[in-house]
Amino acid sequence: MNFNMKEAIEVLERTPQALDSFLYGLSDGWLQCNEGEGTWNVSEVIEHLIEGEKNNWIPRLEFIVQKGESEPFPPFDRYSHLNEKSESSMEQKLLEFKTIRARNISKLKELIDPELHLEWTGSHPAFGVVKVRELLSTWVVHDLTHTAQIVRVMSERYRPDVGPWIEYLGILKKK
Repeated sequence: MNFNMKEAIEVLERTPQALDSFLYGLSDGWLQCNEGEGTWNVSEVIEHLIEGEKNNWIPRLEFIVQKGESEPFPPFDRYSHLNEKSESSMEQKLLEFKTIRARNISKLKELIDPELHLEWTGSHPAFGVVKVRELLSTWVVHDLTHTAQIVRVMSERYRPDVGPWIEYLGILKKK
């Protein structure tokens, strides 16, 4: 097992800062590009991360702490951020993400003692029994996944422009 709460928090704390440094002040061309029909643009990815902060990670963790496996925690709609178009600027979204994440990390530290609670279990509506450490590991990898997605989406925007150098750009190689 590789999970370490201190190391997990290192990534969770840095994600908002990293995204802020990378995305703050970028042109809409970068923020609104996507990989084609049915894919998310950068702005939508940030909205999804915010939605997860509000309705996924900490609420599920609290549910496990309070109810264990006695009932499944509520499902999380991964696409709910697409139901309403946000009028917020990217800078406002990044600030919201950063603010909620800081609050959630504080809550995480209050709720979970890594010496005692990592093996506690809850009931996921689709997967069944899950452990606290699995939920926390997933939170970290979720951040990394969407950070990679943002970079991939932005790279795709210049696919037609890189010419023969595409051979050296692994991010643009189709799998």
